[in-house]
Amino acid sequence: MEKIPFFKYQGAGNDFILMDQREKQYLSQTNGAAIARLCHRRFGIGADGLILLQAHAEFDFEMVYFNADGGEGSMCGNGGRCIVAFARQLGIIEQECRFLAIDGPHEARIRPNGWVELKMKDVKEVEKGAGFFFLNTGSPHYVEFVDAVGHTAILQRGREIRYSERFRKEGTNVNFVEPTKDGITVATYERGVEDETLSCGTGVTASAIAHFLREPGQGPQAIPIRTKGGELEVRFTPLADSFTDVWLCGPAQLVFEGQVEW
Repeated sequence: MEKIPFFKYQGAGNDFILMDQREKQYLSQTNGAAIARLCHRRFGIGADGLILLQAHAEFDFEMVYFNADGGEGSMCGNGGRCIVAFARQLGIIEQECRFLAIDGPHEARIRPNGWVELKMKDVKEVEKGAGFFFLNTGSPHYVEFVDAVGHTAILQRGREIRYSERFRKEGTNVNFVEPTKDGITVATYERGVEDETLSCGTGVTASAIAHFLREPGQGPQAIPIRTKGGELEVRFTPLADSFTDVWLCGPAQLVFEGQVEW
């Protein structure tokens, strides 16, 4: 049996298995069942997702992300921040980098305090519905505002929306947002994990933009966000019909490393 080295990272409670595939390929899109088992919290290492770091001729590295169910996922913001911290640990980068993900190129930088700032894609379309917002921040997100996140049935309500007639086939992530005196509190039900996670990077990004649309301001915005997994910050510049210079900022920390038998 081959032993595969892995690293476990977490970003505001969103946890991931990371593997360095620059020199040797351990896993690919054909290994969905194995990836799901590695992410299983009883029979595997346990994680919200698994990320492969791969070499790329035009970028510092490439990020390949899999959901906990073993399927290749759309962009994961907290995972993106974790792979940047991982790249620095491997000595690939120092404070800044450019990498390729499934939704295209990303820039990132590491603050002196260890927080990772990840530049997200511009957001050009936001659907405003009856009591909700729907937008894509690298992954699709349904945003609903509530009086108190702590009194909201996140799992039950999240599943109802995710498996509703509109979203059943492709799925969506579902965010519940409580405005606070200095920002917002967010809880997220994630497709692919099919459960509540302690935080979601693309989810808090979507929630911050939706919050701005409810309470518009002037000029560049910096919105503090509280999740069950920790503190995050989303910055962006609103334009007439879009949002640009979008940055997801927060902690990304190594939890442990080890080897798993293949």
